[in-house]
Amino acid sequence: MNNYFSIEDIDSLDTWINQAIEIKKNPLSDKTLGTDKTIGLLFFNPSLRTRLSTQKAALNLGLNVIVMNFTGEGWSLEYGDGKVMDQGNSEHVKEAAQVISQYCDILAIRAFATLKNREEDYEEKVVKNFMKYASIPVINMESATGHPLQALTDAITIAEHKPIHKPKIVLSWAPHPKALPQAVANSFVEMMQRMEADFVITHPVGFELASQITNEVPIDYNQEKAFKDADFVYVKNWSSYTDYGKSSQDQSWMITEEKMKLTNNAKFMHCLPVRRNVVVDDAVIDSNNSIVIEQANNRTYAAQLVLKKILENK
Repeated sequence: MNNYFSIEDIDSLDTWINQAIEIKKNPLSDKTLGTDKTIGLLFFNPSLRTRLSTQKAALNLGLNVIVMNFTGEGWSLEYGDGKVMDQGNSEHVKEAAQVISQYCDILAIRAFATLKNREEDYEEKVVKNFMKYASIPVINMESATGHPLQALTDAITIAEHKPIHKPKIVLSWAPHPKALPQAVANSFVEMMQRMEADFVITHPVGFELASQITNEVPIDYNQEKAFKDADFVYVKNWSSYTDYGKSSQDQSWMITEEKMKLTNNAKFMHCLPVRRNVVVDDAVIDSNNSIVIEQANNRTYAAQLVLKKILENK
């Protein structure tokens, strides 16, 4: 594997899940695999779990880690071809990617959607341009339209908790005080289409995800109906795709104890951070059925598996 841009880079999901669970049992089993090699982590947006889990995964493999926050430390980058750079951007991605390739052996990038121009966001100009001009493997730590490390984490977590029967998994929209990208939801939807599950998406009218991502996945605009007999409830806010960037604070969609009682004693999942008593009430996220902390822990093993596969291919 050369890059990890989307879950399409996973050749065998079941194999990957099993390998990640084995890594979890003994995280230091390959502690010399990355000796004398360096990973560079570039952050164009804030991070807690992604940054720390990826760093921890790299350290478990013996990698050196360099972190750079472009929000305050790096030059503003230009991505367009043939641009006359007489305005705000100081450096072109062509040079930046090639220079970083001389300093590092692996590059990982986190760059959110702007939610201003759908076409530009869905072009994935940041990560794809680094992949184009870098001469080293590139890992997507969340881009404008996808979060494949989170989706792999979610698949691992579900596999660890799945019932004997084919599980029913619900992805539910929830309110949020500001507009959020579709990246986490997009990758989760794509992942669930590769797992053995009865999968349903529920959200208000007008908050449909891109049809090329949801394909034939059932959508139920009645949240309580969708929750009936669910084994897992994955909750995430996303802004509108059709009315791009539009948000909503419709509190009738908040996850409550009463709604969770409609499920089959479902596990509650969220990628974090979460707005308590806006997205979900305290009673749900603090319950024994909440697996958000275990889910966050699995971020390390998802990242470590990806890094291991890249290092073994170098």
